[in-house]
Amino acid sequence: MAGISVEPYREITFDKDGDGAAGQHEALAGLARQGVTDLVMFAHGWNNSRSVATRLYGAFFAPFPEALRPDVRVGYAGVVWPSMMFSDEPIPDFESVAGVVPDEPVADMEAVAAVHPGKEAVVGRLAMLLREQPDDEAALAEFGELLRELTDTNGSRAFAQEGPDVPDFLLGDPVAVCAMFADALEEAAGPGSVPTPREAFGGRLTRYWKGAREALRQATYYTMKRRSGTVGERGLGPLLGELARSSPGLRIHLVGHSMGARLVSYALRGLPAGARNVASVTLLQGAFSHYAFAARLPHEPGRGGSLRDLQRRVDGPVVACYSRHDTALRVIYPLASRLARDAESLLAGDKRWGAIGHDGVQAVPGTPVLTLAAALRDGIPPTGCVSVDAAEVVGEHSDICHAELARVVASAGRIGRR
Repeated sequence: MAGISVEPYREITFDKDGDGAAGQHEALAGLARQGVTDLVMFAHGWNNSRSVATRLYGAFFAPFPEALRPDVRVGYAGVVWPSMMFSDEPIPDFESVAGVVPDEPVADMEAVAAVHPGKEAVVGRLAMLLREQPDDEAALAEFGELLRELTDTNGSRAFAQEGPDVPDFLLGDPVAVCAMFADALEEAAGPGSVPTPREAFGGRLTRYWKGAREALRQATYYTMKRRSGTVGERGLGPLLGELARSSPGLRIHLVGHSMGARLVSYALRGLPAGARNVASVTLLQGAFSHYAFAARLPHEPGRGGSLRDLQRRVDGPVVACYSRHDTALRVIYPLASRLARDAESLLAGDKRWGAIGHDGVQAVPGTPVLTLAAALRDGIPPTGCVSVDAAEVVGEHSDICHAELARVVASAGRIGRR
């Protein structure tokens, strides 16, 4: 396949409901019949283009041959699922998607429409409001109503996979929500940030439209959050179960970036009882709760994380690589989880809303915390949750194509050189 330098490589696709293309199990089982003993499966994050996802996989897998023991036969698979990305979340080294935040924040609306099928008219009106940015509270109120329509929340508190409620930013007062998102973005940008000309010379509400765009990102994040869990649990997990039955000697090494880290983690929920073919899981800048694997939440001891104790279904370690340089997870990710009706809660840095890709696994007793250098020097512990501080090489959310991270995956799966 163009852009992929490793062999054998297979691409696995799922739709938004977790249904996969015909023949995918047979294609992977065929690798085992060809002598492959270990299969590295990588799930991308916010990425609505199959070609861009394939190029990401090509860049990430390229260092693997040098990282592997010569006595193992490794195959590769890229998981493609219907997600999306915004233009200010670049994948390193890819000119077609790299860039800065545009002054006119409508460049990503085709991607928004692609992951919300049947909502083209809603997306079109959202794009118009973001382009025109009326200095009018009624326009912001309309924007909030459109977000609820886009996400099918419509003011109701429907069940969500990591909690009983729809995120409150979709239900709160749109003017207050957009104002708080704008405040948080300015906090993330730091004191030296320069406002756009429109923000500098516009009306009182102009800066709130930057917050409105972030609210749209977060609404799409909410859609992707639900979808990644569905694809993992209903799609990838059962596929791995089929492989456990047909090819019991094939060891699976799951890797996920951003929302794809959530997908591969939720595959453990869909893994049939007794299946022990998942030999390692490596999460790269995971965009989900750092308490996901906890048996008890520190702020609510009667409850556990959404993936409580599922690391026990892995016949090896669950490794969370994290970086303090990931602004998206340090500041922006928690906005989707905090109570957006409460300004203090929104900006207070409450630890309960942290992402696993920002500070690693939390509230799982016995989880070692390693520097990247130590992990590469001494190896990854053989079982349980492990946190690896990858800030040495990861400079921002999508900065994951590094030989060092390939070596972490190889070490976690016991297929790497020492």
